[in-house]
Formats: sequence, structure tokens, C-alpha cells
Amino acid sequence: MTDGDRADERRTDELQLDEIAGVVDLFGALTPAELERALNELAFKQRAGVDEDVVADAVDDAVSAYALVRYEDGEQTLLAPGPTAFPTLPDNAEDLPHILDVPAREVEREAAGAALAERLRTDAARAVSRSDAAAMERLLDVTYDVDVWSDAVDVDDIRARLDDALAGDAPVDDP
Repeated sequence: MTDGDRADERRTDELQLDEIAGVVDLFGALTPAELERALNELAFKQRAGVDEDVVADAVDDAVSAYALVRYEDGEQTLLAPGPTAFPTLPDNAEDLPHILDVPAREVEREAAGAALAERLRTDAARAVSRSDAAAMERLLDVTYDVDVWSDAVDVDDIRARLDDALAGDAPVDDP
């Protein structure tokens, strides 16, 4: 595999994450089960095979990449487009609100922001404790995406910790 092939592969992965975020964005927020159902319906509409494990893994990958934010709203877990996503509608997605019996939801920004900051803080602490420079750099990029995503989420302390760790100035502690 050449470097060009790897770059194309990354773009494809990013596009898929953006499409998953686009599906969620159609509704505002979805439960994980609703999103999996929507992705299954979309695959059916696109005449693609559906593998339940692949769909579940794709949702987990989107959360891991900060393309989706998982948060609690009342007694349910919801997913909303995250700071690294550029929500894009995949082909045939515009019909999903008519196919699924799912209400449009307002994203509870405070709850989503708090969940995001907590997860980012934990991931940053883990990366620093492991001296994982690649993870620290990725998370540092996420902190800048968060600034654009929501001005109500303050991640300056996380950014400073990552900057210090990358410069070799941070204490190593457990997450």
C-alpha cells in the first residue's frame, strides 16, 4: 500500500464518519439503537448488504473519533454530531425521517458538552500517562475542533496539559 493509498483510505473513513454524523444531524440526536436502525435502512435503500456488527462498529468508531458525542439526556443515551464531524448526507438519507418513527430532537448542548469534556479529559490523561505522542497530537487537534463546535465547552486546561506533555513538561499520572 502506497502513501497515496493510505491517504485515500483515510479520506474514505472520514467521509463515512461524516455521513454517520449527517444521519444523526437529520434528527438532531438519536439513541444508539435508532442510529443503527437508520444505518440499516440506509444500507437497504442503497442495496448494500447489512452486517449488524459492522454497523455497531461504525457507530463506535464515530464516537471514538469524536465525530459523534454520546451523552445522557434524562434516562436515555443520545448521540449528536461531534466536534470533528462535517455532517454530510449520504445518498438516499433524505427519506430516513419519513421511514423511521423517530422524533426530531434538540441536542441538549450542556449535557453533550459536559460529556464531551469529561471524555476528552480522560482520553488526554490516558495518552499523557502512556506517553503516546500520536494520541496526544490527535487529542490536541480535537480541542481546537471543540472550540469551533461549542464556545460553551472550555477545554483550555486539556489543551495546556497536552501541549506541556508534548513539550516534555507534563507530570505523568493515571487517568
